[in-house]
Amino acid sequence: MKFVTIFSLLAAVVSAAPAPQPTPPGIPSRSTAQSYLNSLTVAASYDDGNYNRDLFPHWNTVSGTCNTREYVLKRDGSNVVTNSACQATSGTWYSPYDGATWTAASDIDIDHMVPLKNAWISGANTWSSSKRSSFANDINSPQLWAVTDSVNQSKGDKSPDKWKPPLTTFYCTYAKSWITVKYNYNLTITSAEKSALQNMINTC
Repeated sequence: MKFVTIFSLLAAVVSAAPAPQPTPPGIPSRSTAQSYLNSLTVAASYDDGNYNRDLFPHWNTVSGTCNTREYVLKRDGSNVVTNSACQATSGTWYSPYDGATWTAASDIDIDHMVPLKNAWISGANTWSSSKRSSFANDINSPQLWAVTDSVNQSKGDKSPDKWKPPLTTFYCTYAKSWITVKYNYNLTITSAEKSALQNMINTC
């Protein structure tokens, strides 16, 4: 009985251990995110039919031989080893969207928090190519995340009213990050998107 009790306590401690914290910079407090959300322009999205992923040049060189993808893999992983081309040859990655842990970089996608097409239909269609490139390679805001590839693919270009991360415990950080990116780039949100974001912020 004593053994069972100790085992149960240990199990409770393990299950209560906090998940690794996200590392992208610029994630605001709840109150700041709420202020940002309140100030965003609510408007219907506008799809002019001209979106093309190539209009957002991405995975630019950050430094040396490292491009944006490789930079984020190294930033968000643990014990990441790279070769002379800056490709990750080993390491461990925790995907905050679903809580999975991976040891192969090939299982990781770099997700744009606000997808490129979503940006296009909420204002980026009027941007210069240079600004779209800055958006697609933004390592100074919570825009780029190393996550499980299949989870990223299920998200696609969906906004929070149509897709949320599998881990409900990540709703708060996800919403704060999405709102911040939209605020930083003066992008619009739809009414359904705003309602979904508000509900997610309420979990903080």
